[in-house]
Amino acid sequence: MNIIETDTKAPVKTISSSIGHLLLDMGKITDKDAERILKFQKEKSMRFGEAALALGFVTMEDINKALSYQFDYPYLTPDKASFSSSLVAAFDPFSKQVESLRSLRTQLMLRWFERGHKAIAISSSKEMDGNDSLAANLAVVFSQLGERTLLIDANLREPSLHKIFRLNNNSGLSDILVGRASMDVLVRIPSLLNLSVLTAGTTPPNPQELLNKEAFDQLLAAFSEQYDVIIVNTSPILQSSDAQILAKKIGGVLIATEQHKTALKDTQAAIEACRALGIEVQIALNMVA
Repeated sequence: MNIIETDTKAPVKTISSSIGHLLLDMGKITDKDAERILKFQKEKSMRFGEAALALGFVTMEDINKALSYQFDYPYLTPDKASFSSSLVAAFDPFSKQVESLRSLRTQLMLRWFERGHKAIAISSSKEMDGNDSLAANLAVVFSQLGERTLLIDANLREPSLHKIFRLNNNSGLSDILVGRASMDVLVRIPSLLNLSVLTAGTTPPNPQELLNKEAFDQLLAAFSEQYDVIIVNTSPILQSSDAQILAKKIGGVLIATEQHKTALKDTQAAIEACRALGIEVQIALNMVA
């Protein structure tokens, strides 16, 4: 099993830890710096972090890292080479982009997962609409909520999630489906707490037939016993029937679109193709592509 190791030297934190205490513990400020910040904070009626930033003692990255410790919120600094920079939910969890992801997460929790569903397919009408980055970042924000989350790359034609998480893709979903691998090929991402990833694995000559096998249903049922949320990334709906097969098995699909890029007629065609099969469809504007 592949395990990603990251530098996770977090300061000792109590429930009452303030930003100031955390910045001290992290070695970002000294006691003398703290005195100057406190004085400036009182004069300007600012928060401690804002005052520390204004005086130039810390960076916004330092503040974000301290906040992540304060709220037990997984956060990776951009200098970590473990993941692609497209994984903004891990690198910049307090950005507007990620706030929109959290809003989407809430909608999915209320409209889909709280109705008893465990899995949802993430697709697009055509390639380059960014459903892979949306799936990856959604998985991160669900894991940050404390949900046991599994991200599956079921795009067996053009897999990409292993590139985003910088994982070995020698064995994965396709290998499990043909009996050449076990669930041991799942990768737990310890730096993101509750997240595991199943890469696509060996590129098969018959992805459509492979995904249509009962073995996938059995695998999904087994994963549903272990995880709270299962995000299944698929190939584009209008370019193969793979996504429709998977969405039909799962019951629902979230179709990613990009502003000023995705053609409305393509989105409508994808929606109609899915609804004709009785698949519940939701649409999301991808802000992290």
